[in-house]
Amino acid sequence: MESIPRIISVDDHTVEPPHVWSDRLPAKFRDVGPRIVRAPVKELTFVGGRFAPVMGAPGDDGPEADWWIYEDLHRPLTRLDTAVGYSRDDVRLEGITYEQMRPGSYSVAERLADMDRNHVQSALCFPTFPRFCGQTFTEAPDRELALLGVRAYNDWMVEEWCGPEAHGRLIPLGIVPLWDAELAAAEVRRNAERGVRAVCFSEIPPHLGLPSVHTDAWDPFLRACAETRTVIAMHIGSSSRMPSTSADAPPAVGSVITFANCCFSLADWLMSGAFDRFPDLRIMYAEGQIGWIPYTLERADVVWEQNRGWGGVAGKVLRPPSELFAEHVHGCFFDDAFGLRSLDAIGVGNVLYETDYPHSDSTWPRSKEVAEEQMGHLAPDVVERIVRGNAIELLGLTEEGLWAHAAR
Repeated sequence: MESIPRIISVDDHTVEPPHVWSDRLPAKFRDVGPRIVRAPVKELTFVGGRFAPVMGAPGDDGPEADWWIYEDLHRPLTRLDTAVGYSRDDVRLEGITYEQMRPGSYSVAERLADMDRNHVQSALCFPTFPRFCGQTFTEAPDRELALLGVRAYNDWMVEEWCGPEAHGRLIPLGIVPLWDAELAAAEVRRNAERGVRAVCFSEIPPHLGLPSVHTDAWDPFLRACAETRTVIAMHIGSSSRMPSTSADAPPAVGSVITFANCCFSLADWLMSGAFDRFPDLRIMYAEGQIGWIPYTLERADVVWEQNRGWGGVAGKVLRPPSELFAEHVHGCFFDDAFGLRSLDAIGVGNVLYETDYPHSDSTWPRSKEVAEEQMGHLAPDVVERIVRGNAIELLGLTEEGLWAHAAR
């Protein structure tokens, strides 16, 4: 096939520099707001889908790491946060410092250089410290500080990470105060006024102690997203619970079934009635791959056709779920040959490409080669839509694939 067009990745990640909150929070909050402390790692486990770090005291034995400290939270930077540049066999669950990261994880200039090396033109980046939908702030007891923390992150995202130095190649992705749908709506509108067209959300909000999408509790937030054409982006793990089969299952089990929460989440949205209430709403699933989608849609249509009378969706879900999917949902993948062979059942316009830089699953620096290997059977116009065209339409980018508001 002809060369792959320059990629627009809709799922990369930023590791926030230490100054993000210390530079932006009022002075009275700087001692309790998010900040970096270097300390030993006493214990670090990731079993049964649960990440459990224990911070050592100064002078304790053990490898040192840079820890994010926020109120009572102690969260170390780990090799899983930034694994690119390391052999797969050398990527282990261990704490690290900023000096042990690839600088593209947190430096705009270095990120652009690594994007160039990987044939990537533009990238949408999810958070690290706030976690994939900002749930770090949602879990914090001090709501005043948490709201300031959310806004500080979004200001940094727009003004620095996606600022002039990025030349429109980094696309902003906001977070919201999930504990209050009205505040969340206000934050969506505040960011939309400066060109932000994507916001993080939880794949399964009840896992965070929040209302489900089957209630009307989220309507102010959903209305704001629909009216501003802000896409709701849900990353695997954004419910703070990776899929697993048992409390002692090794992380490899969860890694095999990372798509499972996306599958559960999609069933929620398709049967929620939200797309009928908000016809302009768009959602996307990051890092969930796409091969699981065709059967989910087939089953959802059967249930809607045959069981809606007793299934609790009659009068609420007004059209077949597969039609709702086609108009409202995008699946994102970085390595899914099976899914690409099932495009007819998914929809060419519903698929986006990603590189997952700098995580351990990332295809960096071979994302172009992976695309060539897996998309060789597709027509050039289809490849163009998958690797960039659909993202341009969904995120409101320029024809050149850049964030239009970067120079403002």
